[in-house]
Amino acid sequence: MKLPSKTLEQKLLADGYGQIIGVDEVGMGALAGPVVVCAVSFNKDFFKKSHEKLHWLRDSKQLLSYQREKFAAELLKQDDFSFQISYCHPKTIDKINIYQAARLAMRKAIAKLTKDQSLRTRVRKIINPGLSPWSLDLSRIVVLVDGKTKIQGMPLEQMAIVKGDRKVFAIACASILAKVYRDKMMVKYAKKFPGYGFEKHKGYGTKEHQVRLVKLGPCPIHRKSFKSVADLL
Repeated sequence: MKLPSKTLEQKLLADGYGQIIGVDEVGMGALAGPVVVCAVSFNKDFFKKSHEKLHWLRDSKQLLSYQREKFAAELLKQDDFSFQISYCHPKTIDKINIYQAARLAMRKAIAKLTKDQSLRTRVRKIINPGLSPWSLDLSRIVVLVDGKTKIQGMPLEQMAIVKGDRKVFAIACASILAKVYRDKMMVKYAKKFPGYGFEKHKGYGTKEHQVRLVKLGPCPIHRKSFKSVADLL
């Protein structure tokens, strides 16, 4: 199995970038629950170490639950690594559509991750145009995005990478942390909305989920704009 590589991040750092941000989302195709985004950040010091316990790290979809938990715990131990989580609830997804909700969550996660207060203000201004303008050199930051399109409305250099979660180490890390976080959210929702089996399928459209959805009807965290749910309303 080909593992995600650190080659791109190392090249970008060697070219003079001071901060590499990887971003990925989970929950795009689920019928219930939020879409969750993680943005991770690495600096040069991280790539000077071997990180043997992270050697087999890969895209979250290629890992079992306990493996994701293990890698997530190991990432949290690293001094030269940081991350932020953001998400959009079903009401927002239904209002602006799943793609735009995921992109909104990406902008928020990146804004939280970036330590420079001026950059935070710039990103908030894009989300909220009422804020006053400013200028800042953002040339030392680059965002690596999973997928074929860049994030609109971000004042940062970006690289959109198709199947980036399978190719790029930073994006794979983001996918794992986002998945672990969302899974925990869905386990909590399972207690709040019993009977749907959220603790098992995490809101995705499995046969078991659809059977229970037909039997019980949609609950508050179901995405009413998705056809499988809308047909039951």
